[in-house]
Amino acid sequence: MSSRNSGVLVLVGLVLVLVLGALMLPRTRGADVVLLNGRVWTGPGAPATGSLMPTAVAVEDGRIVAVGWDEESATRAGWGTRRIDVAGRLVVPGFMDAHTHFVGGGFELAGVQLRDAASEADFARRIGDYAAAHPDEWVTGGTWDHELWGGELPRRDWIDSLTGETPVFVSRLDGHMALANSKALELAGVTADTDDPEGGTIVRGADGQPTGVLKDAAMSLVYGVIPEPSEAELDRALQASIAHAVERGVTMITDMGGSSGDGWSGHETYRRAYNRGDLPIRVYSVVQIDGRERLAEYVADHGRGDDRLFWGGVKAFVDGSLGSTTAWFYAPYDDAPETTGLMVSDTAQLRSAILAADAAELQVIVHAIGDRANDWLLDVFAEAREQYGERDRRPRIEHAQHLTAVAIQRMGDEGVIPSMQPYHAIDDGRWAEKRIGPERIRTTYAFRGLEDAGARLAFGSDWTVAPLDPLYGIYAAVTRRTTDGANPGGWVPEQKITVEEALAAYTVNSAYACFMEDRLGTLEPGKYADLAVLEHSIFEIDPVAIEKLRVDLTMVGGEVVFER
Repeated sequence: MSSRNSGVLVLVGLVLVLVLGALMLPRTRGADVVLLNGRVWTGPGAPATGSLMPTAVAVEDGRIVAVGWDEESATRAGWGTRRIDVAGRLVVPGFMDAHTHFVGGGFELAGVQLRDAASEADFARRIGDYAAAHPDEWVTGGTWDHELWGGELPRRDWIDSLTGETPVFVSRLDGHMALANSKALELAGVTADTDDPEGGTIVRGADGQPTGVLKDAAMSLVYGVIPEPSEAELDRALQASIAHAVERGVTMITDMGGSSGDGWSGHETYRRAYNRGDLPIRVYSVVQIDGRERLAEYVADHGRGDDRLFWGGVKAFVDGSLGSTTAWFYAPYDDAPETTGLMVSDTAQLRSAILAADAAELQVIVHAIGDRANDWLLDVFAEAREQYGERDRRPRIEHAQHLTAVAIQRMGDEGVIPSMQPYHAIDDGRWAEKRIGPERIRTTYAFRGLEDAGARLAFGSDWTVAPLDPLYGIYAAVTRRTTDGANPGGWVPEQKITVEEALAAYTVNSAYACFMEDRLGTLEPGKYADLAVLEHSIFEIDPVAIEKLRVDLTMVGGEVVFER
């Protein structure tokens, strides 16, 4: 045989090999990711146990293209598909935290830790140690809880000798009061002659001198002299918070823009991360209501963002908090009968601001805790509807902690979203009754009552006031077991809700609370592939064990952003 013929035969053989090989490979690149061999909870009303639960999810271009069983989803796999064996674990929509102080949380992660300080000595030692290690910085953060050492408020003389010339301003866990040392008060110009600002209190001793504790609006006296963090510090804090969140299955957060200023520094921090491609989670960036005119102009010029970073909501405050005895009630506090709490904003000014924000078609998101504060706010929301007509405005009450029976029904009837943080219930439940008595606690954190009234519960953490982990929140809503172990059957147990209801509040309802339910919140074709894989089924274990569950994988837009 000639060499020419031999070469032809070799060439033909190579072609046949290539053709046969091509026939044996999938014809297309296929889905980007296929999750197989799992148990998929797609959303409220879907099977949560048994053979009817889907086992697979296929993802292309960041969106779900199929939810079904392994055999049919396998047909969508191709040569470019990543196959993830879920190994029988539970797949749920990504958790959405409807209320965080997210950038600030990054600073808290690196700051002094006071959340579990259980005595005066422990509290003071931790602050002193941190000040000694950071002599050229303000000591801030902390999130202390004076109820852990019997309810006595801390004083500056506890820490002055340990902190010297290092200024200290550490907040209570609810963010409605903070302790300053003498150096911080000196820098802020706070003395015995300083008047209480409207909406705030300077706590004073028997001698009239400030003890160091400032409540609500009085805190701004010190916040005003704390140096603003640099952009680089803000960027680092955001990345620390993101890492903390995705490890807990959180795929979207609503950032309430801080409690001071107008919230735009946080918004700009998100914009920088977004522009760098460094924002692996979704963010609803809310600013303070004082920035409403700027936000309205920003929306007119730039729209409302996209599905990764978006805006259009303004946050306001009616009152303070239960722990600080500044939540606004009709009746006096049982343990502080001289007060019914306070409005942290002038009522006329706040009403005008809410109506103006609504007229600009911004979503109005307002903190209200006491029963009187919630009723007042519901009336203002009703006035906005009457004045500007019906539209899909979705007003939100943040916390909605202490409600009258009438308010519970109004929230359902009037379409007001109760944006609540269930972990607060099992934390405050340790001591709430001594504040407001056995009757008023019956509609405190009224999850069941609000569900039955048809209100659309949206859950969050209020991090760093409470842990960011949504599984803690679900555990709290379902069991209502207080953190001190004193209520194993649940604190105000008639207000418990089911696992499915709590999970919906952290997923599709939180998506609804920011106008994203058509794209997020359930696992179905066409929606973004935002999901979490839990190590065990939340529906099949004892609810008491939910708080110990871990997330094994988190996906946002089809990208794995955390894998244990």
